Amino acid sequence: MKKSVVIIIAAVALVVVWAIGVYNGLVSKDEAVQTAWSQVENNYQRRADLIPNLVATVKGYAQHEQQTLEGVMEARGRAMGLSGGNLSEESVSAYGKAQGEVSSALNRLLMVVEKYPDLKANENFLDLQAQLEGTENRIAEARRAFNEVSKEYNKAVRQFPSSVIAGMFGFEKKGYFEAEESAKAAPKVEF
Repeated sequence: MKKSVVIIIAAVALVVVWAIGVYNGLVSKDEAVQTAWSQVENNYQRRADLIPNLVATVKGYAQHEQQTLEGVMEARGRAMGLSGGNLSEESVSAYGKAQGEVSSALNRLLMVVEKYPDLKANENFLDLQAQLEGTENRIAEARRAFNEVSKEYNKAVRQFPSSVIAGMFGFEKKGYFEAEESAKAAPKVEF
């Protein structure tokens, strides 16, 4: 009788140790996702901080482009009002869409700049444009890193047997950044 009690206690202890290990692994993966998300937000914040300077520089040259300048600032304001929230698929998608609107508005602004050769040669504008380009690269890298750690986390949450522990403790699937619909279509080139 004592031998069977020892075996049962040992089996329960092994299950408990395994569950603790799985739980701690899920917590570590969740923290990695949160850290990656922070980097995404930091890079978007950097871009948002550059926008007023860029708009102010362009405004001095392109007085009659007010609608474009306002569009950039409005898109920035909408994007700043959002955060990833719980990082669900819906909240990450909404955040990505708002940031995509900022990107579109900035692209329109940079197209307007083509009309102003003096502005294109302005040292402040060139510096801001270079910073913005670098920031866009950082954003792309941060989004890629976020998607990678989210994938690892989501695998852990969905695979058996860790899915049992994830379900017991409320670990939920995280969203991914996806390409915008406009990015999926090949650009039309005309000569």
